[in-house]
Amino acid sequence: MTEVINETDFDIDGEEFAALAEYVLNAMHVATDVELNILFIDPEPMEDLHVRWLDLPGPTDVMSFPMDELRPGTPDHPTESGTLGDICICPQVAQKQAIDAGHSIVDEMLLLTTHGILHLLGYDHAEEEERAVMFALQRQLLLTFLASR
Repeated sequence: MTEVINETDFDIDGEEFAALAEYVLNAMHVATDVELNILFIDPEPMEDLHVRWLDLPGPTDVMSFPMDELRPGTPDHPTESGTLGDICICPQVAQKQAIDAGHSIVDEMLLLTTHGILHLLGYDHAEEEERAVMFALQRQLLLTFLASR
């Protein structure tokens, strides 16, 4: 179950983000009853989280907070039930990135949501090889989700 919580003034289509989460989790063979929260927050609380957890200044675009450390399953052995965790997204930072990238803020926030879910599932991009795997998967999942809409 995905809960989308918007604590900002931005107009967020919670159903679209919940549908994306369901799509990504299904593609990664995660149990359908896994709990996931997607929170849209303003720059100030995002900066607080960024400083507190990563000791980095300023707000960032997305942060992921895993709970049960679930990992992707397989078609024959889906991931067990549990709490995947929370994803926090800052629409104001996403808006600037969307402008810089030349696409819509919604597309940017869908990308960030996919990115956040992959982090919750144990993917990372600290090393170049990890980055290549994570970003290719992120792109594939997002493009196939958008094509299915």
